[in-house]
Amino acid sequence: MRIVPLADARSLPFWRRPVTLLFLMAAAMPVAFATWSALLNNFVVDVADFDGSDIGWLHTVREIPGFLAIGVIALLMLFREQVLGLVALGVLGVATALTAQFPSMGGILTITMLSSIGFHYFETVNQSLQLQWIDRQRAPQMLGWIMAAGSGATLAAYVLIVLTWESFDLGYNFVYMVSGGFTALVALFCYLAYPQFESPHPQLRQMVLRRRYWLYYALQFMSGARRQIFVVFAGFMMVERFGFQVHQVTALFLATLVANMVFAPLMGRLVGHWGERAALVFEYVGLMAVFLAYGGIYWFGWGVVLAAGLYVVDHLFFALALALKTYFQKIADPGDIAPTAAVAFTINHIAAVFLPALLGYLWLVSPAGVFALAAGMAGVSLILALMIPRHPGPGNETIFARVMPAPAE
Repeated sequence: MRIVPLADARSLPFWRRPVTLLFLMAAAMPVAFATWSALLNNFVVDVADFDGSDIGWLHTVREIPGFLAIGVIALLMLFREQVLGLVALGVLGVATALTAQFPSMGGILTITMLSSIGFHYFETVNQSLQLQWIDRQRAPQMLGWIMAAGSGATLAAYVLIVLTWESFDLGYNFVYMVSGGFTALVALFCYLAYPQFESPHPQLRQMVLRRRYWLYYALQFMSGARRQIFVVFAGFMMVERFGFQVHQVTALFLATLVANMVFAPLMGRLVGHWGERAALVFEYVGLMAVFLAYGGIYWFGWGVVLAAGLYVVDHLFFALALALKTYFQKIADPGDIAPTAAVAFTINHIAAVFLPALLGYLWLVSPAGVFALAAGMAGVSLILALMIPRHPGPGNETIFARVMPAPAE
């Protein structure tokens, strides 16, 4: 296995450079994951007759590997980060391909757990590699382009579903097989075609918890709790309340992808221009308004057009989450990136382990209450974002750093 120092990678052909690999992985992952998500609500309702409580339990099981993402640190003692990321990507692809083979509650939960292990471990390593391989000055805009690449690949998958689902009378098994198989094959190609890139900063192979990162941890926790409500219940609402079919749900996802392809690079430029604090404040104010409007759909009987529009706008605000990555990149010791990515994923998923199941029961009583709770979480995130300094860096992690310096550990 050839090992190439990151500084020497510039001499490689463009298609074999680290950034190209990041773009390729970014395009491969959502083909499996986004297709799984697009079909999921219809699949579980049609095949297993899920209700709001069942879908809550499904997403609780799905998030357990995210909570256990800290296990990446142990695996890094045995595998290189790049290898671990590609193996996890392959696991996601294979598990997605097999999803429709287990059309029962127990089977769906089991295969969901396996695909989730692949997804969360890949995302943990991928985030670490992005922050190590991309220069800090270029990071906001480059991360925006990487997000756009993922949206573009998913766009192609969604277009195919919309155009062929009814026309060719496709089934869940065929679509899952094709999308998952594609992701697995791309992972295999990346493993065979690329050398192993060596970062100039060796990563710690132990758990890292530093008090000076406390604000980053708090923002990650609130982000995970808030995002779960959207991921679990916003799409489920479109199926349960408005009766969306597979091609209609996919068309909605398609609209969000087109918007993300256009706006994600712009969001990256705005983060670079505004700074992380202003970008995150804008995101959280917008999310509060969106979640309150979701509640209005149930409180006041607002219609499907508004619901679909809110779904698209919601996704655009979430694109600004790249500001959280660049905030950490600016305040972190270079050797802390890999272990802290694992710790951050675990913190991000603490609420995800229990929140979907609990809110599934609340959903049966008051769907509007679920979205009101999400708006409150966005408000807490807003307060935390206001504590980010205009120019974060080591020793200047929060607005309180000058009067109350945080210890190094």
